[in-house]
Amino acid sequence: MVDTLVRKDVIYSFSKEHAPVRHVASGSTLVIETYDCFENQISSNESGINSIDWERVNPATGPIFVENARPGDILKVKIDKIEIGESGVMAVGPGLGVMGHRIEKFEAKMIEIRDGRAIFNESLSIPLNPMIGVIGVAPEGDPIPCGTPGDHGGNMDTKLIEEGTELFLPIFAEGALFALGDLHAAMGDGEIGVSGIEVSGKVTVTFEVIKGHTLQSPLLKNQEGIALLVSAKTLDEAVKSSVEQMIDLLLPYTDLPLSEMTMLMSAIGQVQVSQVVDPLVTARFFVPNLFLDSYEIHLMQTGTEGQVPRPA
Repeated sequence: MVDTLVRKDVIYSFSKEHAPVRHVASGSTLVIETYDCFENQISSNESGINSIDWERVNPATGPIFVENARPGDILKVKIDKIEIGESGVMAVGPGLGVMGHRIEKFEAKMIEIRDGRAIFNESLSIPLNPMIGVIGVAPEGDPIPCGTPGDHGGNMDTKLIEEGTELFLPIFAEGALFALGDLHAAMGDGEIGVSGIEVSGKVTVTFEVIKGHTLQSPLLKNQEGIALLVSAKTLDEAVKSSVEQMIDLLLPYTDLPLSEMTMLMSAIGQVQVSQVVDPLVTARFFVPNLFLDSYEIHLMQTGTEGQVPRPA
């Protein structure tokens, strides 16, 4: 039977100073229960801004100490299953999100989840795309609030972090100190209103420590390809860094000069936006399996003892 970490143990920042609430071995599978991003404080459409303790937003369940995880390693997190609650909530307000300069008061909206759809109103129901908003490890330096993304992960609000995805996180602290939270029943790229359909739930993950290789920023892998996630002060900075990091990562696996690699990425790579509403914005650069298969690149597939084969 798979062990469960209940949501009574939560953090509001990622930090190497946090005491772990669970120790697991590399290869372990764990079910992690979560609150929604408001820590379940909103219970009706009438909930006002004063009903929310804003010091308790974006809680992440954890942290989890992964044995044999060392700074400079990679933590592979396979998202085996995402289960969400029967209702969600969205909210808007002055100063929140892209349209916050035109919204005059805080409003919350409860949204029923039924038969695989989110019931927005009598006219419209939305297909679900359950995903994880906050997921990461302790950063190298000072604590980082759970609402802020970075090289450690955090509030990347990337809709590709869904069931079946493998997420690869650079490790900065002993044991990685992993945590996650902020599930969404559905969310569009950008999360322009500062909330997706926020839900509580539980996530089943499998951990693996990868030795002999490292990353600068989080990388994800799904059935379609890989994406490198970068958070920065501006979208321009995030896009440029995600492209350059991806090219630097893949180039050694090929016999291409930088000029032709750049041409190829311009032809098949995709600049995508994850979110534009957090203290840092997040962009991703996606490369399809077409490229990986053609060059027989098996990125982050481990061999014996968790070692990653290096480029020839």
